[in-house]
Amino acid sequence: MIIATVEDWVEAPLARYVDEARARLALLLHPSGQVVAQAGFTRSTDVMTACALAAAVHATSKELGRQVDGAGFRVLHHSGSDKQLHLAAVDLGRVAYICLTVFDEESSLGLVRMYFSDLCRELAAAVPEQSAKGPALGLDFERELNHNLSALFGRA
Repeated sequence: MIIATVEDWVEAPLARYVDEARARLALLLHPSGQVVAQAGFTRSTDVMTACALAAAVHATSKELGRQVDGAGFRVLHHSGSDKQLHLAAVDLGRVAYICLTVFDEESSLGLVRMYFSDLCRELAAAVPEQSAKGPALGLDFERELNHNLSALFGRA
């Protein structure tokens, strides 16, 4: 499976996670919806759509959990008829990235959870100090987004 990253320090831990958890698709993104890495996607529009939806679902569930239970929901799981989704926060210093994983019957929720813990530890160990701040949305956000998507799909 081809893994494309905007940040080099993410590639090895994400590749290991996707392989060991037997994931079909994986995304690591900033809570703003900016993609950091992707695995398994073939079209940039699919990556953009998945990032936007994952960021929105994560923000909504965090707030819903806060209102219901006093603390935001940090992990979501959905079991569909043939594929399952795991959406969880990855704490890396001052920023909690979001990891979206899609898997099928070749894996299980237990495997994904187990290897997700390993992914979190490996990313925390690999993150450079300046990346822990997370991206800032600037005036040239759209240009940077297009550049990052081009880099992810080898069109840079």
